[in-house]
Amino acid sequence: MSRETIVLGAGMVGVCIAYHLAKRGRSVVLVDRKAPGQETSFGNAGLIQREAVQPHPFPRDLPSLWRVLPNRSIDIRYRLRGMLAAAAPLLQFWRHSAPSNYARIVPEYASLIMHCTDEHAKMIDAAGAEALIKKDGWFEGFRTHQVLDEQQAVASEMRERFGVEFEVLDQAALQDKEPFVSNAMVGAIHWTNSWSVIDPGALVQAYAEAFEALGGRIEQAEAKSFSQTGSSWNLATSKGNLEAEELVVAMGPWSATWLQQLGYRLPLFPMRGYHMHYATQGEAKLNHWLMDYETGYLLTPMRAGIRLTTGAEMDILEAPPHAGQLEDAEVEARKIFPLGERLDEAPWKGARPCMPDMKPVIGPAPNHSGLWLAFGHGHQGFTLGPTTGRLLGEMMDGEEPFVDMQPFRAARF
Repeated sequence: MSRETIVLGAGMVGVCIAYHLAKRGRSVVLVDRKAPGQETSFGNAGLIQREAVQPHPFPRDLPSLWRVLPNRSIDIRYRLRGMLAAAAPLLQFWRHSAPSNYARIVPEYASLIMHCTDEHAKMIDAAGAEALIKKDGWFEGFRTHQVLDEQQAVASEMRERFGVEFEVLDQAALQDKEPFVSNAMVGAIHWTNSWSVIDPGALVQAYAEAFEALGGRIEQAEAKSFSQTGSSWNLATSKGNLEAEELVVAMGPWSATWLQQLGYRLPLFPMRGYHMHYATQGEAKLNHWLMDYETGYLLTPMRAGIRLTTGAEMDILEAPPHAGQLEDAEVEARKIFPLGERLDEAPWKGARPCMPDMKPVIGPAPNHSGLWLAFGHGHQGFTLGPTTGRLLGEMMDGEEPFVDMQPFRAARF
C-alpha cells in the first residue's frame, strides 16, 4: 500500500479532510452511511463565523443558572437522562469554564477560528461554490440596550485581540437594513467579516465533488467496525471491507462511541438542536442572518425558506425529538419577523459534538499508529472544516502545522 487513507465521516469536517489529503496525492476513500453533508452539517445555521473567537462556556453565575434551571429557556433545554449520561464531561466543562481556565482557552480556540474564512475561500474557489456564499455578514439582534452595550464591549475587545470586524446598528439603522424586523429589537451588532451560506448541505456536497475531482472516492455504506492488523487499518462496512495505511475518525458526535472499541474514553457529549423552514407573510423579506440574542434562536434566509434554528438541547444522542423547544422559539420568532406557514413535514434534528474544554480533538490517536482524530468542534464544525482539513493534512505528512496543535491533541485527556 502507498498512502491509502480512509476518512470515516462525511460531514463538513470529514469532507474537508478528505479533500486536503487527496490534494496531497493520497488515495482517499470517504465513508459514511449518508451522502456528504446530510447529518449534522445539513442542519446548522449556515454561518462561517469569523467572529466566533470565544467558545460557549458553561454558565457559572447564579442569575444564568437560575434562568436555566426551570428548563423553559429557548436557548438551552435539558433532559435528566442526558444530564446523567454526560455527568462527568459536564463537570469538566464547568471546571474549564472557570475564569482563569477560560482565559487560557479563548486564544487557543481563536487560533483556529481566525483562519476560517481564508481556508473556506480556497475550497469555495476549488469547488466553484461562490453562488452559495454571501459575504455581507450577519446580525446579532438585541431587545435591551443594556445587553447590547455589554456585548459591544466584548466585541471591541475581540476586535483588538483577534481581528473581529463589526459595526453597531441602532434601531433606525437595523430597520433600514431589515424593514420587516419588529421594533422589539433596539439594535444589533453587524458582524461584517463573517460569511453566510444559503444551503449548508449543498456547500458540503460541492466540497465533496471537488474531492472526487481530485480522484477521491466516496463510499456510502454503514460502517460496522474497524481494527488494526500490522501496519494496516481494516474497516468493515455494509458493502464489504476496506483496507488502508491510515484511518481518520471524523464522525462528529458518534466518534467517541466508535473509539471505545480501541480502549479510548474521550469525554465527548452531544448538544442537540432543531430547525424548521417557513414561508413569509405577504411581501416580507429577511436580508441577513439574524440572531435573537437574548432569546436564543437564529433566523436565516435559506434556499428552502426562512430557517429557524434552535439553541442547544442536552439529551442522549439517539433519543427521540422533543417539539417544545422549537415550538417556543417559533412563538418568539413570530414577534420579531412575520413568519408564514411551516414548509417541512417535521422538524429536523441533529447533534453537535462537544468537548468539555470547548476545543476540538485534532491530531494523532495516542496509542495507535496510523489512526487520526478530528471531532469535537461543538457549534463550529461547519466553520472549522477547511481549517481542520489543512491542519490534519500537514500533521499526517509530518509538516509543521500553521497553527500550534498542542492544545488540540487527544492526549490532553
